[in-house]
Amino acid sequence: MSNMGARVARMFRNFNLESRVHREISKEKPRAAPRHEADLPASDGSSDALETARSVSQKNDPLLTLLKSVYVESKDPAAEDSKDVAGGDEAERRPLRFSLPGETFSPVELTDVPKGKLTIVEALTALSSHQRQPQTWTLGKIAQEYSLDLKDTKALLEFFIPFQVHIIPPKTEKAKQIKAS
Repeated sequence: MSNMGARVARMFRNFNLESRVHREISKEKPRAAPRHEADLPASDGSSDALETARSVSQKNDPLLTLLKSVYVESKDPAAEDSKDVAGGDEAERRPLRFSLPGETFSPVELTDVPKGKLTIVEALTALSSHQRQPQTWTLGKIAQEYSLDLKDTKALLEFFIPFQVHIIPPKTEKAKQIKAS
């Protein structure tokens, strides 16, 4: 039923469409609004308006020489930081410690890493070493070993916990439970 209503509506909408379009196109175009009187040049011949118009259009040589002597040099601190990272000075990079075997795990073969950064494999190795031997692999030793900042190393050990499994006890005795090994 609604399909029939749509057809009727379409018929009324498209009825005599071409003639309505030609009528709209052939209408006189709207005229632009008249300009405000203050924007128009003075036609009464006042000397102030003519003098102002001349002073605006003339070159002022002293100001032009002063403008040519101005030299502005600006530096973007963000651009300098990105150049340091992208430039990759040899002093700012450290050799890669660990890599995954095979080409399937690493699409690009990395040989070095920027200082202050870790690969996923290095992060997992550092975390597992700290988890197994916290007395040997202390915060300072991991920071020194991987050329990291102490606050970044502390945040890594505190917040990046990939291998933590929580077993929630069931509410009833009859529910199945995974046995912890």
